[in-house]
Amino acid sequence: MAKNRKLGRTTDHRNAMLRNLVTSLLKSGKITTTVSKAKETRSLAEKMITLAKKGDLHAKRQVMAFINDETVTKDLFDSIAPKYQDREGGYTRIVRMGPRRGDAAEMVILELV
Repeated sequence: MAKNRKLGRTTDHRNAMLRNLVTSLLKSGKITTTVSKAKETRSLAEKMITLAKKGDLHAKRQVMAFINDETVTKDLFDSIAPKYQDREGGYTRIVRMGPRRGDAAEMVILELV
């Protein structure tokens, strides 16, 4: 069983934060965050895109259970998933930006390919 990163947060806080990061990524196509958050977000975002590629009702309900914004879900099924229909995974890219000024945390840009 794979062990998830705890990111220094309680379970509820971590789940809410990752849901918000995935929603923001799918809404804007690009987010700036730390390396560890980006790696966790990448895995969840790719699972959402894979579900959306199926396109059936069960997949829609699973995505809606994770992503709260209905417009993002509609956009995911209508425009994002069809772009990746012939691609077997690897829907996101992590580009390193260097350290953050305040605490020198390694920052990255997580974007859809």
